[in-house]
Amino acid sequence: MNSAGVGAGPLTGLKVLELGQLIAGPFAAKTLADFGADVVKVEQPGAGDPLRRWRMLKDGTSVWWQAQSRNKKSLALDLKRPEAQDIVRKLASEADVLIENFRPGVMEEWGLGPDRLLEENPRLVMLRISGYGQTGPYRDRPGFGVVGEAMGGLRHLTAEPGRVPVRVGVSIGDTLSALHGVIGILMALQERQLSGLGQVIDVALYESVFNCMESLLPEYSAFGAVREPAGSALPGIAPSNAYRCSDGGFALIAGNGDSIFKRLMEVIGRQDLGSDPRFADNAGRVQDVAELDAAIGEWTALRPVDEVMHALETASVPASRIYTVADIAKDPHYKARGMLQEVALNDGSKLMIPGIVPKLSRTPGAHRRNAPSVGQDTREVLTGLGFGKEQVDRLKAAGVIAGQSL
Repeated sequence: MNSAGVGAGPLTGLKVLELGQLIAGPFAAKTLADFGADVVKVEQPGAGDPLRRWRMLKDGTSVWWQAQSRNKKSLALDLKRPEAQDIVRKLASEADVLIENFRPGVMEEWGLGPDRLLEENPRLVMLRISGYGQTGPYRDRPGFGVVGEAMGGLRHLTAEPGRVPVRVGVSIGDTLSALHGVIGILMALQERQLSGLGQVIDVALYESVFNCMESLLPEYSAFGAVREPAGSALPGIAPSNAYRCSDGGFALIAGNGDSIFKRLMEVIGRQDLGSDPRFADNAGRVQDVAELDAAIGEWTALRPVDEVMHALETASVPASRIYTVADIAKDPHYKARGMLQEVALNDGSKLMIPGIVPKLSRTPGAHRRNAPSVGQDTREVLTGLGFGKEQVDRLKAAGVIAGQSL
C-alpha cells in the first residue's frame, strides 16, 4: 500500500542494503526507510527473516513484521551460494549504506567483509551490529539484546531490591543498538560529503546499553558506589515513584522539583510535609523518601487512577497513569500526534501500527509501502541490476533466489 499524497522524505535517493535479521539491524533499516531511503532487505529463501514467525501471527505472519519491515523491498537470496554473494557485491557496489547484524566473521566468510566491499565501493557506509563488537576478547561470543542488557549494566538495575532482575519488557538492547547505528550512519554520510569516502560503523549491543547508564561509572569511580536496584523509584531523586490506586491501577508521580513537591503535598493534604525544613530540597527528601512515599501511597490508595490524574494535572504535578497498550490505543494525544497509524493490509484488513518518529516539519517520514512477502521484489531488484529474464530464471531454477514475483 502506498500512502497517497506522501512527499519525498529527507533520505530519498539513499540506497540501503539490509542483510540483518530479527531486530537490531532491521530496526535501523526500518528507521531509514521511514524517511525515504530505498531499502532492499535480503532474506533467506523460504521462511525469510525469523521475525516473520515471532509472537502473534495473522494469516501465518507476525503482525510485528508489518511495523518492522514497512517501506522495504524483499530480495530472497541464499547467501551461502557464491552466485548470491556475487549479487550482494553488485548491490553493495551501488549502495550508499549496508547494514548487517551477523556474528563477526560471517560476512568475511561469504566474501562480503568491509575490506572487499569498500575496495569495490569506497563510498559505502557499512553498519555492523553485534553482541560484543568486531574486536576484543569477547568478539566471537554469540550475543543477543538481552545479553547486551545484562553486560551493559541495565539488568542489574531492573528489579525490586533483593529480587531477581527482570527484563525491561521489550528488546531494548537491540533497539538502542539500532538507534546508535542510525546515528552512526547519518554522521558517516555527513563526513562523506567532505571526504568522499565511506567507513565502517562498529556497534556492540552491550556498549549501546552501557552508553545509556548515566552516572553509573562516574559514581563508582569517584566513590566506589555500586548503584543497586530501586524498583519503580528514581534513585537519588525524590519523590518519584509508582503508586497503587484504589482501582488497581498505578500512577507514576514525579514530584521531585522543590516547588512541585510543595504543590504535590498540597494536593494530598500533607502541607505539614510540604513546609517541613527536612524536605526543602532534594537531598533532604532523598534521605527520608520512605516517609514521603508512604504519605503519597496512602492518598492514592483511596482514589481511582482517573481521580488521581485529574487532581495532579490541576496542580501541575508531572504524573501519568501506567499505560497498558489498551490505554495507548484509545489515548487522544497519541491519536493527535499520529502515533496510532492504521494501515490497510494486502488482504484489505486493517492493522494499527506505531506512527513514525522523529517528526520533521518539512520532510516527515511516512508509511509508503506495506511490509513485503519473502522475495516479493526479487525480480524487480535483479532487473534493476541488469539481469535479464533468462538469468533470473536460471538463478531461480538453481535455488539461488526465490520470491512470489518470479
